Amino acid sequence: MTSPILQTVELGSQWPTLDPFLFCAHHLDHYPSADGELGPAASLDGRQIGQDFAGVDGWNMYHGSTVPGFPQHPHRGFETVTYVRQGWCDHSDSLGARARFGEGDVQWLTAGSGIVHSEMFPLFAVDAPNPLHLFQIWLNLPAANKMVDPYYSMLWSTDLPVVQPNDGVEVTVITGALEGHNPPTPPPDSWAAQPASDVAIWHLQFAPGSTWELPSAPDGVGRVLYLFEGEELLIDGHAIDANTGAVLDVHRPIALSTSQGAECLVLQGRPIGEPVAQHGPFVMNTRAEIEQAFQDYQRTGFGGWPWPSDDPVHGLEKERFEDKQHSGL
Repeated sequence: MTSPILQTVELGSQWPTLDPFLFCAHHLDHYPSADGELGPAASLDGRQIGQDFAGVDGWNMYHGSTVPGFPQHPHRGFETVTYVRQGWCDHSDSLGARARFGEGDVQWLTAGSGIVHSEMFPLFAVDAPNPLHLFQIWLNLPAANKMVDPYYSMLWSTDLPVVQPNDGVEVTVITGALEGHNPPTPPPDSWAAQPASDVAIWHLQFAPGSTWELPSAPDGVGRVLYLFEGEELLIDGHAIDANTGAVLDVHRPIALSTSQGAECLVLQGRPIGEPVAQHGPFVMNTRAEIEQAFQDYQRTGFGGWPWPSDDPVHGLEKERFEDKQHSGL
């Protein structure tokens, strides 16, 4: 029998993907105890504040100056799916909406014609470490939907199906039905909202010695499995090592097994099949559309920024919420 693995790639902080996905950013930060004001109780000397990606002591401030994260920045023409496994994220945007989510929650944001948002990572524990583990998946929009109104959905962890298809195996279903389990509906203009797109995002957890048969998918669908935790995974008997992505043959079920335990992310979908022009936070179909995106952002600010700072955080109480009506003023 031919190998079920069509290609392998080594994983860094940004994972390569197949159309309709653009990439997947993997953030794993071992933040220290907090200072009581949602930042790290540690010296920031030696860090390039505002552009801290060096991983000093196992964590980054990113573009944050006092709280780690990504202060206000624009997007147009695609979607972000932010899956926070550990830790917390504070969202604020140019439409006046805000949210706090984490510990298994997902935010699915359709940037569409343009939105500015901030993603900050508040640290709460003053007497213990504050680990942060998240994935941000960039999912493209077809040309017909690139200029839709911005929209976001909160997919709370309690609403996400957790399937246990075999002993020692758990699959968190973010999108894409699995074994009769249906996750929350994606935003209405998402490529994933089209039934024929076959988009799936699944988080797989294997206990030591467990196995599961990944089901087949329709012709024309691409599927990549990323082994991000664990030393080895057997795919129909073919081993991949830690921090490896594998493009899989979707035409038949594939047995996955591990002797020591593993965690994987699966991204699957039918290609949009259109030209991609990308520059930084804008993803369109042509270079002229990218230039127009910059002009529109400079002229309108995609609605302006209604918050008193570029990096707002939402208080010291560790509580989930979303507020789509808050003015920020």
